[in-house]
Amino acid sequence: MRWLGRLFNTRDTLVRLTLLDLAGVGYLVFCTQAGRTPTVTQWILAVGAFAAALLLHRRPVANMMVQAALLAAAIALLDDIMINQVGASWALIEITIGAYRARTIWLAAGLLAVVDLTNTIGDPADRVAAGVVGLALEVGIPLLLGLVIRANWNLARQAQERAVAEQRQHESESRAARADERSAIARELHDVVAHHVASMVLRVGVARHVLTDLDPRIDEVFDDVHGTGTAALGELRRLVAVLRDPDGVRGDAALTAIEPSALPAAIGAAIDRARQAGITVEADLDPAIGSLDAVRGMAVLRLTQEALTNVAKHAGTSAVAHLVVAVRDGVVHWEVADTGRGGVPAGVPTGGGLLAGVPTGGGHGITGMRERVEVLGGRLEAGPSGTGWRVRTALPAVVAASDRAPVRSVPGERGAPADSPAPESA
Repeated sequence: MRWLGRLFNTRDTLVRLTLLDLAGVGYLVFCTQAGRTPTVTQWILAVGAFAAALLLHRRPVANMMVQAALLAAAIALLDDIMINQVGASWALIEITIGAYRARTIWLAAGLLAVVDLTNTIGDPADRVAAGVVGLALEVGIPLLLGLVIRANWNLARQAQERAVAEQRQHESESRAARADERSAIARELHDVVAHHVASMVLRVGVARHVLTDLDPRIDEVFDDVHGTGTAALGELRRLVAVLRDPDGVRGDAALTAIEPSALPAAIGAAIDRARQAGITVEADLDPAIGSLDAVRGMAVLRLTQEALTNVAKHAGTSAVAHLVVAVRDGVVHWEVADTGRGGVPAGVPTGGGLLAGVPTGGGHGITGMRERVEVLGGRLEAGPSGTGWRVRTALPAVVAASDRAPVRSVPGERGAPADSPAPESA
């Protein structure tokens, strides 16, 4: 049915006029009156009507003038004026459909009515009356059909404009709602989280200066906690800036991406920090990670930090973690697996404390890892592996919407029932 709808589309005038011309040729060949062969004059006037309809399909007013003139000639010269009469009536339909001003439509209808009435000049009154009534068929129906099509087009266009306006309004409201939500989150981060982190950093700094003659290992822990807290506070401030004005800091690579050449060093720093927390980390890093794009590089870094945090938090500082980052055929294969043996010694800061600068406890680490991977078109797998735990993913080289797959959760979470969510860090 699509082709039928296009038949009365303003962009397809040539299509319907071609079909009209083919119908006219069929009439001349098969349907002439009483089986008579069309005369030369009839063919000339018909071919003129056909050619005018095709050549002037983009100029309906000019086509109407030519068709009216050919109809007048046919009335004077022919007995069978069907072809030229239909051509003129159809030209009126085209004007009614596409004219910008109503005056053009009524002038065209008046012209066709006058030309049709010339066929009754000199006829008795009853034939003149019949000709006037016949205008309903020759002028009225084409005019009515054109007005109906025009009205339907206007309604369709208005509906489309309303839909576009509603979509823009919805998008505007969504942007406003997101802005309000970002502002609220920024206030909470600034007033609560950043305040407490700043207080912690300040107190650790005071302790470093007040407490003297400490064991070098304790002093090293103080330095590490102070440095981690200071770095976390700086990232919180940048995050607050992004939440308040995303466009103003869009170019800040530290927030959304990392330079490819800096990725190996950044991963190495995350490994060193985990080792300082007491975890044994075995790393197998592909040198090709130094050429990753900035977005996937940031994802690999954040996944590594979060996974090592979870190892310290859930497996304990006696665990052995094995980190693998490999690039094969443009796909980044990332995995962190741990032995799961050992516990967390009392008084030793773990996971969220030493590695992430935030307290331990339930958080949104796995959820954040899953969302980060899905945005890049990858798939995250998390679940038990022997006596320990394994998290792995593959980040495709080219992200397509159809390639995105949800996380596959493996039952049997560490320290939780089989149907409970995976352990997370803040």
